[in-house]
Amino acid sequence: MARFDIPDGWTVQAYRFAIDPTQQQHTMLRSHCGAARFAFNHMLTLVTAVMDQRAAERSYGIADTDLTPSIGWSLPKLRKIWNQRKHEHAPWWAENSKEAYNTGLDALARSLDNWAISRTGRRAGKPVGFPRFKTAVRSRPSVRFTTGTIRVEPDRRHIVLPRLGRLRTHESTRKLARRVEAGSARILSATLSQDSRCRWYVSFQTLIASKIRPVHARRSPDPVVGVDVGVKADALLVVAAPDGRELWRVPAPKPLAASRARLRALQRRAARQHGPYDSVTKTRRLPSKRWQATTARTGRTHGRAAAIRRDVLHKATTTLAQQHQVITVETLNAAGMRSAGGARKKGMNRALADAALAQIRQMLSYKTRWYGSDLVEADRWFPSSKTCSGCGGRKPNLTLADRVYECEHCGVSIDRDRNAAINLARLGDTQSSVGEQGPADSGSAAGRGARQETDPTQVGDAAGCEASTRLYTTSGGGKAGTVASEGMAA
Repeated sequence: MARFDIPDGWTVQAYRFAIDPTQQQHTMLRSHCGAARFAFNHMLTLVTAVMDQRAAERSYGIADTDLTPSIGWSLPKLRKIWNQRKHEHAPWWAENSKEAYNTGLDALARSLDNWAISRTGRRAGKPVGFPRFKTAVRSRPSVRFTTGTIRVEPDRRHIVLPRLGRLRTHESTRKLARRVEAGSARILSATLSQDSRCRWYVSFQTLIASKIRPVHARRSPDPVVGVDVGVKADALLVVAAPDGRELWRVPAPKPLAASRARLRALQRRAARQHGPYDSVTKTRRLPSKRWQATTARTGRTHGRAAAIRRDVLHKATTTLAQQHQVITVETLNAAGMRSAGGARKKGMNRALADAALAQIRQMLSYKTRWYGSDLVEADRWFPSSKTCSGCGGRKPNLTLADRVYECEHCGVSIDRDRNAAINLARLGDTQSSVGEQGPADSGSAAGRGARQETDPTQVGDAAGCEASTRLYTTSGGGKAGTVASEGMAA
């Protein structure tokens, strides 16, 4: 897997288009995705067999030098072994592009590497298990092209990919085509995937010249804002200024809640039909076409809800990144919000999934880099909701049911979400001034599952919270990091 540094003045961006393949092209797409899955499973079987054989030989007291030779887990080594075995185990391999098999081998190399790193404790987050075999039902069909003919046609309605040829798109590709023709964009790879609605998409990973980003004159007179997120219908996003003014709020669309009645009816219909699993004999069977049609309608309903949610989040985050210079958001512990004392909360889980709060910070992390803004991420333990924006006092017994913050010290009564957004804006205002002199040390971070209490005497003091934030200065057009890509060089 080749890695390269992003050149100065360039940034990485993805363009995603829905495609409209013919029946023959649809069959080819499914064949390529199946080939990727076969290569993944075949090499995983070989790796597992060699590991088990070495473990058995080692249990017999055989020296390490006399054990069965191990198999390298890097992509070049897996590809070399696959090329030696494909003629015997996959005589039909020539029907698909070599990129299809490379996609499966690359996924296996990444999975094995993540598992090995996680075992040694060098990987943050939850432990990563050993790779599982991919199935046509559980895995998402996907194939990635990094070499060969990859281009956007001048007619703005077609793309060209290796072996698949000319594919028509549902929407115009002019946004990407214009930049490619002007030389301000370079296509690195193309990924074809199928969603739950059985619709195919192509995603182009591109390098975009940062200088072509427009310097928007519609900058807001409020350069520093705080953004509080929630799951209530009237406040998915609440944006406030440091002086206490609420600038605007985005109502939660709640598309999943609006689709629950239709989903319930479809799922009940599917339960009465001939599905792939027999509950009486506890065996698998061939599902009926009506069950498949009902399942496809269920997937389309879920896909429409996801599209509505994604549209609202993209519009809101783009407006924030374009109009404001410093944006302060929370670092939420979504896993902790979904449980209370170890017990799962069904209603909260559904509300959190419907709001997709984690996507807001993810979108802002790269859009602020695009438009020259700064993103300040408050620490998970920063008490934005429990701190009074008037006097700085703390209310430790604030519950989720309390939608109005009533301060016991100064008597102020204010909307809970607006109060949190004001505290975040003031924190960002302090950090932006600190960032001009140099970012402050973020201090030690609490480990996963650890408890950290905030000193009530320092809650109202913004300077006392400097060590609990991270300032991401993304303006300046410098290097944005590294990007992994197969067979490409900067």
